[in-house]
This record gives sequence, C-alpha cells and structure tokens, in this order.
Amino acid sequence: MTSTENSSSQNFCLNRGEMVVFSGNSNLALAEKICESLKMPLGKAEVKTFKDGEISVTINEAVRGKDVYIVQPTSSPTNQNLMEVLIMIDACKRASAGFVNVVMPYYGYARQDRKTRGREPITAKLVANLITVAGADRIITMDLHAGQIQGYFDIPVDHFSAIKLLSEYFTDAKENPSDYVVVSPDLGGVTRARNFADYLKTQIAIIEKRRPRPNVSEVMNVIGDFKGKNCILVDDMIDTAGTITNAANYLKENGANKIYIAATHAVLSGNAIEKLQSPSVEGVVVTDTIALGKEKRIDKIHVVSIAPLLSEAMRRINQYESISGLFEGGK
Repeated sequence: MTSTENSSSQNFCLNRGEMVVFSGNSNLALAEKICESLKMPLGKAEVKTFKDGEISVTINEAVRGKDVYIVQPTSSPTNQNLMEVLIMIDACKRASAGFVNVVMPYYGYARQDRKTRGREPITAKLVANLITVAGADRIITMDLHAGQIQGYFDIPVDHFSAIKLLSEYFTDAKENPSDYVVVSPDLGGVTRARNFADYLKTQIAIIEKRRPRPNVSEVMNVIGDFKGKNCILVDDMIDTAGTITNAANYLKENGANKIYIAATHAVLSGNAIEKLQSPSVEGVVVTDTIALGKEKRIDKIHVVSIAPLLSEAMRRINQYESISGLFEGGK
C-alpha cells in the first residue's frame, strides 16, 4: 500500500459522518435546546404508542453512515422511556447508521446497582446490557447515582457532572464563602459535596442518617459547623424529597440560617413538590436532565440547562476532539 493510500484509509476510519440528533418523548425540550446550540435541526422521527401499549418508531430521514445521537433520559414513565430508546437504537442500527450514541442524562434504575440481600437483581447492569445489545456504540450520561455503573458497559461511557453548573448559580456564596457551608445529606455523597464546595471555596458538613425503610430517612447527627450559616444541601437527585427536606428541617431547627438545595436530577415523585414548599427551604436549583411538568414548576425551583455542555460534548465526539476538559464542567 502506498503512503497516499494509507493516509486515505486512515481518514476514512476517522470519519464519523454527518451528525444527526433524534429525541424520544422523554425530554423533547432538552433535545431542541441541544440542537439549537449545535445550530442544526432536530432529526425527523415519530415515536408513538399503540392502544395496546406497544411502541412504534419511525425514522423519517436517512441515517446511513451518519453519526446518530438519541436524546432520551429514562425518567418517569421509566419503562416506557427505556423501551422507546431501545427501539430507536434498533431502528437506527438496522438503517445502517454509522454510529449510534445514546444521550441519557438521567439513567433510570441506577439505584439498583448492587445486591444488598439474597435474590435481588442488579437492574443497573441489566439496563446497561439492554442498551448495549440493542446496538448502542456509546452512552453519554450525567451524575450517575453510583459511578461504578460506568463499568457495567462494554462500550464507551462519557460520564459528565453538573456540579460546576449548579455551583455557578450561588454567586453570593462565591463572594462570601465564609457565610456558607455545603452539606452532604448522607455519608455516600461526601465526595460530591467536597467537589461542590471546592468550586465555592467553602467548608462542608456531613449529615449522618439512617434509613429504616426505602424513601424514609432519619437524621442522627451532623459532622461539621453549620450554625448561623447559609447551607447548600447537595445531592445527585431529588426523588420523593423526604431525605433532603428532613435534612433541611433539622439544620433549620438547630441554628442554620438560609437553606438551599442543589441537585442534578429533579425526579420529584409522589408529594415531593409539597415537601419542597417547606419554610425551611429557601430555594431549589436543579438541571433540565428531566423535563418538569407545569405542576412542578414552583417559584422555589430554578432550572439550569445542561444543553450547552452536552452539545459541546457531542460536537467534540463527532470531530474526534478531546472531551476530558468537560468532565468537571470545564472547557
């Protein structure tokens, strides 16, 4: 093979093809923001449900040889949204897409990441298997409940964090760090709280809790100084809001000043909105990994968009550029 032929072959191998972005029904608004940031239209696809509950997917444009990105967090209804993305992957793969990348900023079933008693499934691994077997070549996600889930995949995983994006909301904390303390609601979130505090140059405190049953928690103790200070409770998600509001109430009752909550994923199931209306909670900052319905858009909740971060990651992946600087929200 001549040097010219060899160079041509290498260029062909490095060509990911034209980028196209599709979306399921889970978070269409996020997909549109990503496309707006990329200055390109959203791909044409129909994702419908038959009367018996089966999902119908039609890709209405050519994807042969293209670099396909499917935006679909598996938020509620979790099983419906998971099946949508699996069928969309299969449809694109069978249409000879060059690469199929799943953009799943919220990864459902992440809390079932290990066996804690006999005869339990490891559903986070099962979902990873389903995505891989369906034909995905890469997954892009954010703030997994357990970082080790990356190891459940045999395909590349780009795991981004919204910590810097969320911390930038607290401008007063950056200007007056001694007036604030970042609080981890449990021992498992200490690393997350430390990273958040590093951006704000504040101290941290840790809540020791026990969980007598699922979605129920009790505060036992607080490690660190928080009295007279503004507290920022940091977590990866707010589900029923029981844990986080119990922590806020405890901090308030024991001498804290204003209390804010920051979390990447606003799951907000059950009566979470009612709990977040607690007088102890000054404000809640979340991202748009999960679409918020009108009934959940209360004045206390402020949404920070992850679209610029994801769109830049997608652009760099398509162009074979380094994305390492984006993992902590950098450039």
